[in-house]
Amino acid sequence: MNVYSEQVLKHFQRPQNVGQIEPADGFGQGEGGEHCPEDLAYFWIRVQDGRITEVKQKTRGCPVAIAASSVTSVMAQGKTLEEAEQITEQQVAQELGELPERKLDSIAAPQALRAAIADFRSKVR
Repeated sequence: MNVYSEQVLKHFQRPQNVGQIEPADGFGQGEGGEHCPEDLAYFWIRVQDGRITEVKQKTRGCPVAIAASSVTSVMAQGKTLEEAEQITEQQVAQELGELPERKLDSIAAPQALRAAIADFRSKVR
């Protein structure tokens, strides 16, 4: 019996949008993981006309942390900044399927995404 859902395994084994975006116009970066220091997520976004046109992420941690970053990056792609800010840890957990309760703190990606959005906004004001 697997401890993790099929979705967790899929995104852990083949994470989406892994990498980093080089700083340029329309760029923001952020970090998340204050709830579980072993699981750190880093997000980079490129924004054009108020929409996220590119998302990259790098994550260090357990399978849930890595899968959560992959899912969050997919969820954020193409969204407006306001829509992307509304992505919650609970929504990511729901997308991943059944998770052990003790692993919910490993979902650092939405926090990192919100930090990247805040960083982007601080540069365009």
